[in-house]
Amino acid sequence: MTVMDSPPRAGRREWVGLGVLALACLLYVMDLTVLHLAVPAISADLQPSSAQLLWIIDIYGFFVAGSLITMGTLGDRIGRRKLLLIGAAAFGAVSVLAAFSTSAEMLIVSRALLGIAGATLAPSTLSLIFHMFQDPKQRSVAIGFWIGSFSAGSAIGPVLGGAMLELFWWGSVFLLALPVMALLLILGPRVLPEYRDPEAGRLDLVSAGMSVAAVLAVIYGLKDIAQNGLGSIPVLSILAGLAVGVVFVRRQRTLADPVIDVGLFRITSFNAALATNFLAIFVAVGYFLFVAQYLQLVVGLSPLDAGLWSLPSAFGFIIGSQLAPRVLHRVRPALVIGGGLLLSAIGLALLTQVGVSGGLPALVAGSVVISLGLAPVFGLTTELIVGSAPPERAGAASGISETGAELGGALGIAIMGSIGVAIYRADLADRLPADVPAGAAAIARDTLGSAVAVAAELPGQLGAAVLEGAREAFVQGMQLSSAIAAVVAVGLAILALRILRDAPAPSEADADTELETVSSHDG
Repeated sequence: MTVMDSPPRAGRREWVGLGVLALACLLYVMDLTVLHLAVPAISADLQPSSAQLLWIIDIYGFFVAGSLITMGTLGDRIGRRKLLLIGAAAFGAVSVLAAFSTSAEMLIVSRALLGIAGATLAPSTLSLIFHMFQDPKQRSVAIGFWIGSFSAGSAIGPVLGGAMLELFWWGSVFLLALPVMALLLILGPRVLPEYRDPEAGRLDLVSAGMSVAAVLAVIYGLKDIAQNGLGSIPVLSILAGLAVGVVFVRRQRTLADPVIDVGLFRITSFNAALATNFLAIFVAVGYFLFVAQYLQLVVGLSPLDAGLWSLPSAFGFIIGSQLAPRVLHRVRPALVIGGGLLLSAIGLALLTQVGVSGGLPALVAGSVVISLGLAPVFGLTTELIVGSAPPERAGAASGISETGAELGGALGIAIMGSIGVAIYRADLADRLPADVPAGAAAIARDTLGSAVAVAAELPGQLGAAVLEGAREAFVQGMQLSSAIAAVVAVGLAILALRILRDAPAPSEADADTELETVSSHDG
């Protein structure tokens, strides 16, 4: 008879290490959000073309998404702490380059390099957490804290960025990275353990390039559809990305040391959790796209005030992330995930009641309810995804998890954004006064932001009529998109209750793995 040892519990060093990892994640998200506030100042200083401005905004996210799988696998090979520290040093150095860019081209290249460096952060931090926190209950709390740090970054980014822009030049928003990265480089070697796959082979550079190309092409196509509507170029880009992805998967099956172990996709709980996480991100990003515009372009808040009104939602997300571990030992994962999705559907239903005037309380309440519902879903599905993989493949699994989240977000923007834009354009066409010049009407029908700019240039009453009509049309699009997202959330809740009904709680899964290991040793 063999007595099964309980997993070691994390101590002070591990919890301090978690705080360091959370800072890195917070910064990773801040860099995704903070640039939007700086766009007017960048436009005035560097005078980029409209195409260059879009690349300045989007290229960071493109390269983060495209590099996640490669970086997750690379961390398994060279060491997750080592990759994290290399990425942190590179992120800090390139942030200085971005801050002092003297041309649009220089800033685009800097943002692309920041994306590659940023892609080292999420997979490395998540896989290190799984290594540092082996006790299931502690691990659930740590992952909740990790998830909460992303939400904190999305809330702090606009507030801190807005304050920096009021005091300094646009490049100062990039220098926010320096103290955080310096702290990571100083404390990381002292409080973070090193872990690598002891049997890892060489990284196949062809496969790495193919994974980057496939994800970049798909996300570019989805975002282009969201911005400009359905067209041949984005559709061809998506098809090309999918084709490269198919070739990539086939190549992995023939390699002795594949970039991704395709065997992970034979694990039922892995696939179910990955699909649930993907669609939950789709719902979250789809609704948030409208909330940010509503606060600034309908309510008329400044970027800083809009950031402050986003804080209740962020706090709701942090609270929800911390509640899940407390109920997991009493409730099955499927019930926690299904219940969270149903709660988010209620919040989305609240958004369908938001009007042009007096809608701020309902918007904030709905956003808080959505955050409380989705936070446990993100944390638990992430834990199920990475926990389904062998420990030596945790980096690769976390890279797949983060890539799925990026694709879900891009798909949410593309589909929900396209629905909202279509409703906005159709509704505004019926609301515009007949005496609005044809050129101005065409610009106003493009986006709500364009309509606000056009309204400011038209005579008093005519401009006011255009602005009112545009806001009414936008709110119509937001209401219907929120209703669709609510239906998706309900359907996903039912699906999760079905496909995850046999998924064990993390503590049970770890106990089963431990028992199998002991049995194999006894045999």
